[in-house]
Amino acid sequence: MADTQLTSDVPEADARSGIYDEDGFVDGAFRERVEAAIEADDAVYLRAEVGRLHESELGDLLESLDKDARQSLVRLMGDEFDYTALTEVDEAIRLSIVDAMPNAQVAEALRELDSDDAVYILEDLDEEDRKEILDRLPFRERIRLRRSLEYPEESAGRRMQTEFVAVPPFWTVGQTIDYMRDEEELPESFAQIFVIDPSFKLQGAVDLDRILRAKRPEKIEDIMHETRHAIPAEMDQEEAAQIIEQYDLLSAAVVDANERLVGILTIDDVIDILQQEADEDIKRLGGVGDEEISDTVLTAARSRFSWLLINLATAILASCVIGVFDATIEQMVALAILMPIVASMGGNAGTQTMTVAVRALASRDIDLYNAGRIIRREALVGLLNGVLFAVIIGVVAAVWFESVGLGGVIAVAMVVNMMAAALAGILIPLILDRMGADPAIASGTFVTTVTDVVGFFAFLGLAALWFGLG
Repeated sequence: MADTQLTSDVPEADARSGIYDEDGFVDGAFRERVEAAIEADDAVYLRAEVGRLHESELGDLLESLDKDARQSLVRLMGDEFDYTALTEVDEAIRLSIVDAMPNAQVAEALRELDSDDAVYILEDLDEEDRKEILDRLPFRERIRLRRSLEYPEESAGRRMQTEFVAVPPFWTVGQTIDYMRDEEELPESFAQIFVIDPSFKLQGAVDLDRILRAKRPEKIEDIMHETRHAIPAEMDQEEAAQIIEQYDLLSAAVVDANERLVGILTIDDVIDILQQEADEDIKRLGGVGDEEISDTVLTAARSRFSWLLINLATAILASCVIGVFDATIEQMVALAILMPIVASMGGNAGTQTMTVAVRALASRDIDLYNAGRIIRREALVGLLNGVLFAVIIGVVAAVWFESVGLGGVIAVAMVVNMMAAALAGILIPLILDRMGADPAIASGTFVTTVTDVVGFFAFLGLAALWFGLG
């Protein structure tokens, strides 16, 4: 009775409307109806209303629900649940849903997914669960997924799709078209057909529009083009995505060490990779690692603790510099009031330069040949801004404390620290990158340390010399 009532109360217009409000968030009224249906075990409503959603919309809905509601939603929808939506949510939510499902159900769900989506879900599972799930899959699917999982994390081999169309070069256009019409296990969508020899080595590719324009008797080898920019399976996913982006490719072949075709990367994979890498860089710049918004308090605290500990050590170093000039500060209280300004301005300037440098390194806009020019540019930017802000703070300090000498001291310290901030912001990421470290992770702490130490030392040291304090 509850099922019928809840379903009949839904206006017909709601079935056609989107699930988002005007601000782009999941509409509260829609979420409440879904939650009510979950509480009432109304599978009919959920399959009708939630089942129509795109995978990305379903992912947003899952993220807006609490843990118990998510698991109940999956259970009630049964076969109508689109498991591709699990690739649209963060790791913590995905694991909470999958962990609550029997491995047999997970295996059945993976059979309906593209190989790249299946790998995306499998790679986060425990080794024991992953093995059991793979053992329940048909032989061909199991081999494909295991091969992808053998490649390093965040490599092209992990992100590739193993469903593709490949034909020998001696086939005619007619044979190829007939094969695509008759074969039942083709990818849902594809833009290219790849050409391989008997050992599966990649020979070339043919775009579908070229096939449609060709005569049936023509051979594939006569209309194919050499595959440009084949992606090694071991290549880092970000580097692979940049190649596809640079050459405006809709898809790219992925080859193993023997140049045999093992999969493809498509444009939707590239978008996901670039978004993931940009998200990681932003988090690393903030020192929060791979933290997700749905992580528990303990997980979030643990991921932030290590970098906060390093920041504490560098803050103590800056405090030690201040301690050297404690007698100077005691004799002129104005120094204690003004010195945070110098350090703060340097820190912000350094962060600006560092952000530009880290992003340029990630996108490969900085190399051996233009590094010198960029370093000079950033130094000049630091000098120019340093002079401009030195004039401003110098006048303010002189008027505020009625001391031209104090205004001059803080002005000179501002120029020195802004220059140091600019150089640290560009050189530290370059050095870390050269050493093989990730500049997005470590740069912030080192740049802040440099600007604090240089700022305090320059300001307090100049004050001690000018006023004869200490």
